[in-house]
Amino acid sequence: MVLADMGARVIKVEPPAGDSTRRMAGAEGDDSPAFAAVNRGKRGIVLDLAQDGGRDVLARLARNADVLVENFRPGVMARLGLDYTTLAADNPRLIYASISGFGQTGPFAQRGGFDLVAQGMSGIMSVTGEPDGPPTKCGLPITDLGAGLFALSGILAALHWRSRSGFGQHIDTSLFEAGLALSVWESAEYFSTGQTPQRLGSAHRMVAPYQAFRCADGYINIGAANDRAFARLAATLGHEDWLTDTRFATATTRVQHREALVSVIEAITMTATRDAWMARFDAAGIPCGPILDYAEAFAHPQTTARAMQVTTEHPLTGARTSVGSPLKLSSTPLNDTRRAPMLGEHTDEVLSSFGYSDDEIERLRAAGVAR
Repeated sequence: MVLADMGARVIKVEPPAGDSTRRMAGAEGDDSPAFAAVNRGKRGIVLDLAQDGGRDVLARLARNADVLVENFRPGVMARLGLDYTTLAADNPRLIYASISGFGQTGPFAQRGGFDLVAQGMSGIMSVTGEPDGPPTKCGLPITDLGAGLFALSGILAALHWRSRSGFGQHIDTSLFEAGLALSVWESAEYFSTGQTPQRLGSAHRMVAPYQAFRCADGYINIGAANDRAFARLAATLGHEDWLTDTRFATATTRVQHREALVSVIEAITMTATRDAWMARFDAAGIPCGPILDYAEAFAHPQTTARAMQVTTEHPLTGARTSVGSPLKLSSTPLNDTRRAPMLGEHTDEVLSSFGYSDDEIERLRAAGVAR
């Protein structure tokens, strides 16, 4: 979807029954909000890869494609005769990205990949939630999204390499590896101390105070992550004595005595509203922010100013709102306003653009190969 936003001509290939996300909760016909959220800007075609004819069509498309992205279990594309080695023989410039649960190699390679499983196995759930709570999934599908974004960076790097070498390559990444790779602070703590990182709620494991604090009417995030910011925070709260308190005098001791520090800060922040503290902290140059729900986040003027809410028109469901692109490029601005495709909507158009005649397309349709 990000590549489509950037201007790539993206063709989404679906089986006859369609992508399963079309039927997620909230579905209207074959167009659920979940499907629409991650498929904008794509052309949609239907091919039955269980049939020889469907595989032949995909191979023909791949001969003229820049990039192919697939997320089957390892080995499936090889059994279909659509693996990188086979397709690259006809198109050496092809960039082939495989996104799976655990990668193309290793003892877990053949396992199915789900974000929940990857979050658990990569350690994310062991450090998410309150210290005395159970293992908790991150509220976002962080390994799903992370694997896609890592694949995107690999695709862009491969395109750059191809512009110099003339050759494509195979990109292999996974949900599991995305979870591990995103655990930068947690892995650093483990490797440097040998201690297993624990759940800290909203707190940061490397700096303090850097977490959510209770106010009289809710919570506010305070990020006094260095000595200068902490000095401003102490002065604003009327406790410059904290700067000479051996428990709080340095970044290291503040982390070591986090519980005591949070306790004395929160005893003060609970005496006023979050808006009152926001005003005082902003005036003092202390990094801070309210904790918003999604209704509040999308109503926030900063969200509007950054065009992070877009509306698309769908012929069946009408106007539909979704989150916009976070990328702002000065010379090649993104287009994030094109809707997701209906099932098989562009099959004829795409096949025609790849040289199929009307008669050939009709025969493919009659045989159930295309829809």
